[in-house]
Amino acid sequence: MASKKVRRDTIISPELARALCQLSLEIKRQIGLLIHRSGKVENVIVGDFSQIVIPQLGHLRGSGGRLKGVRLIHTHLAGEDISDEDLMDLLFLRLDLLSVLKITADGLPERIYTAHLLPAAKQGRNWAFLEPVHPASQDDSVEELIRALEREFASHAGARKVDRKEDRAILVSVSTEAKGFAEDSLAELVELCRSADVHVLETVLQRRRKVNPRLILGRGKLADIMIRALQLDANLLIFNQELNPSQIGSIIDFTELRVIDRTQLILDIFAHRAMSREGKLQVEMAQLKYMLPRLSSRDDALSRLTGGIGARGPGETKLEIDRRRINDRVSRLSRELKNVGRERYRRRAKRRKKGLPVLSLVGYTNAGKSTLLNTLTDSKIVAENKLFATLDPTSRRLRFPAETEVIITDTVGFIRNLPAELLKAFMATLEELQEADLLVHVVDVSNPSFHDQANVVEQFLKELELEHIPCLKLYNKIDLLKNEMVGEKVRKDGGLLVSALHPETLKPFLIQAEQILGRVLGVDQGWR
Repeated sequence: MASKKVRRDTIISPELARALCQLSLEIKRQIGLLIHRSGKVENVIVGDFSQIVIPQLGHLRGSGGRLKGVRLIHTHLAGEDISDEDLMDLLFLRLDLLSVLKITADGLPERIYTAHLLPAAKQGRNWAFLEPVHPASQDDSVEELIRALEREFASHAGARKVDRKEDRAILVSVSTEAKGFAEDSLAELVELCRSADVHVLETVLQRRRKVNPRLILGRGKLADIMIRALQLDANLLIFNQELNPSQIGSIIDFTELRVIDRTQLILDIFAHRAMSREGKLQVEMAQLKYMLPRLSSRDDALSRLTGGIGARGPGETKLEIDRRRINDRVSRLSRELKNVGRERYRRRAKRRKKGLPVLSLVGYTNAGKSTLLNTLTDSKIVAENKLFATLDPTSRRLRFPAETEVIITDTVGFIRNLPAELLKAFMATLEELQEADLLVHVVDVSNPSFHDQANVVEQFLKELELEHIPCLKLYNKIDLLKNEMVGEKVRKDGGLLVSALHPETLKPFLIQAEQILGRVLGVDQGWR
């Protein structure tokens, strides 16, 4: 059968359908054929009485990233209709068509029953059924039908953007948290994608009591996402959870789309934003440690010789080589980062000798720390309305109203569920905070979740053992605050409301910061 060719405009030839049914009845097993659009039989699949198992189709690629380019025809021995499992195969494999041949009692084909995917859902269904037809009475052209479907899929999606390698993503969040918290977390993932220049096509939020340990989502929900990816021409799934290697592999096997999680997205943003040598070393270290356990366990070159003496033995596998190279690189980066840490310590020692107090800005990412530093010191540090717009720590001199000077430093922003490896990699940078005489916690009061964000930062400060340093909370972005009641409540609680874009609002902050530093340092240390 594998050597047979089928006419391009028919689902299957009458002769091949008859032979398939007779053989299937004789061996009491379902038999399936995967037929390419060219008419070539790609695979012959033999199952059991009730099902077939379709092999991996990674070598086949759909036209324009949409349909796979093959159709599946298989027998049903008990006269069953197209099943839910058949429809899942149609969806997950992005088949051109899925057809079932029902067999009569004397081993002849009764009729062909066919389903195909739809570019847009109709009456809640993402597929449609063709009229059943006898193999000898196939009048309509299958080739023309598939071409029409491809055109419709193309018109519903941005295929041209995909061809230009633009990342077009569907965001997926599966949460056991309260609805409000889950929605805020997903909205933050959207902002992370904006920072990474990823075009978000759609967001999917599913709240479950228990997360599926294999696929995160249930099969049904994953099927819905797959059809939306097909309709929108998405080329990327981004999960709001950190996925383990097994979960990533399982989801890729089901969807055949690129899959990344929140951690990898943040690492990619850091890699793009890091400008200094130190920042690049820190990010590379975090990326390699993230990548190491996620190296594929599959190795197609198990018998490759790698410098074996006398060509004895299999040598090292490619996977082992990759792991060794990563471990070697991590060791080298660790040594370089230690040297960077010593250089930073020497710079801090020089600064201490000068006797200048240190004021450090901390806060959630995109709270406005860099903008505040620019306004206070008349600097031009990169400050964008994006998460993690700046990563590299910056120090400037600041003159207080009483003509006293301090060093003001800006550090990397925090975020909920900051990857642990990234936090470890940036420890050399965060050590700057240990030298601070005053921490200024900048809070974006215009964000509806500013209380939660402030709690995240406070928890990080606690983990970094910085509670002993005085902390002044500064509520920024009052110019964007829409709810005046929120501002009034913060003001009544003694909070300082400012806008980093408007210098006149910063005077009360400077006066209070000067007073706190005066109390901390004391007059005998030369303050004032």
